[in-house]
Amino acid sequence: MTIPGTPTGGPFGKNALIYHDELVTTEIGQIQTQFDGPGHIGVNTSKGPMMYNGVISWDAYEHGAGGRVMSMGPLGVEHVGELGYVCRLVVLDAVAFKKSKGAIPGSAEMLPIPKKPGDPGIVTADDVKGIMQMQGLKEIASGDCVALHTGQGNSWSNDRYKSMNADQRKAARDLFNQGEPGFGISACEYMAARDIALTMCDTSACDAQPSGEQGPDFSVPCHTEMQTRRGIWNLENVDTKSLVDNKILEGAFIWAPLRIIGATGSPGNPMVLY
Repeated sequence: MTIPGTPTGGPFGKNALIYHDELVTTEIGQIQTQFDGPGHIGVNTSKGPMMYNGVISWDAYEHGAGGRVMSMGPLGVEHVGELGYVCRLVVLDAVAFKKSKGAIPGSAEMLPIPKKPGDPGIVTADDVKGIMQMQGLKEIASGDCVALHTGQGNSWSNDRYKSMNADQRKAARDLFNQGEPGFGISACEYMAARDIALTMCDTSACDAQPSGEQGPDFSVPCHTEMQTRRGIWNLENVDTKSLVDNKILEGAFIWAPLRIIGATGSPGNPMVLY
């Protein structure tokens, strides 16, 4: 944030009024608990950067003064915000499941960061089916919203962060920068085949990284498979810990992204009824 002009305006009138405004330059759609909208993820092709519905981003841009891109046009998040989400929420407690299979220690709070295919930090299609069976829930169905609890979000969860000292916060940031457990591509393809409406997680991407099932040469492949190809959007950095701690593994999920005209995404503050 800056205060432009110092003062920003004035003096005006015989009383010599002056005023200060603030100018904030920041990301608003891709920080904190965040929603990936249609304009966020694409694939570079011979025709150009291709987004959802085969739209080339260059064709979608809306330009302002000097040719500066001011909006994602038809890919703006406001188009998703018009309807929002009211859906059955399924919470996948991958930590409890991996413990039950002996894949991680019984004392572990989070899945490990996956470095290669086969690591327990990757949640596969078979894992998703196994978690649903372990939790005694009906199969994932059309229109469901699916939340993945990896435990990594515990490192900066709402009930801990305010009481953490500077060293503890640095350790959490360092962990964040190493990568994250998450869905493998088979899990995303399985959920897409079940026609889900939304994925979400307690990490920054929901994809296992730096390595998923296909290895580290694929960059967060669930993003391109789910979002660019299928229009199944993603909500990240969600507080799944409070749900798992209270054994809320199913409920009604209600939320809509902010209708920010032309934006790539939106901050989020979702609600779960149970």
